[in-house]
Amino acid sequence: MTTEKTLLQRSNSTCELCTAEDNLSAYNLPPEDIDTAEQSILICQTCHDQITQAAPLNETHWQCLNNSMWSTVPAVQVMAWRLLKALSSSSWAQDLLDMLYLEPEMQTWAESHSIQLINDENNEATLDSNGSPLLEGDTVTLIKDLDVKGAGFTAKRGTVVKNIALTDNPKHIEGRVNGVRIVLVANFLKKVV
Repeated sequence: MTTEKTLLQRSNSTCELCTAEDNLSAYNLPPEDIDTAEQSILICQTCHDQITQAAPLNETHWQCLNNSMWSTVPAVQVMAWRLLKALSSSSWAQDLLDMLYLEPEMQTWAESHSIQLINDENNEATLDSNGSPLLEGDTVTLIKDLDVKGAGFTAKRGTVVKNIALTDNPKHIEGRVNGVRIVLVANFLKKVV
């Protein structure tokens, strides 16, 4: 049986996130490249377009995670966790995320990839000094020495900052330098490819 047929049977021919019945397709959870039912979920076009950034965020649509996060299917739980994490600036999503418990192995899988949703209200991207878009989890290097106020050290040019976090301000990112979590100006950073 093909992966898509297995997913259709498992989900009763509905989107495993929002229960829509039209335009369903298999979605393989990144970063895995293996096309199996265990690594995939069945989702509708609306969910797919928002997850893949083909369409702007419709936060109301994701209220469906209140139900799908309790699925017995590990891949659905992992995707619900990732989406709630991406939406966690909203109190309802943070509340659901606080309630969602994943087994340690599934938690590791969920944290292995982050999702960026495009918010139409603030679609300004965070760009590095070369104009390359920065995403959650990227690695960057400093292009100049920066005095870190309050921490008593200077972040030297060439310092690598791994696993950055985006902030509400598209001109800033958060990252760890010398073991201290600080806010950095994106214009002073270069994305490591």
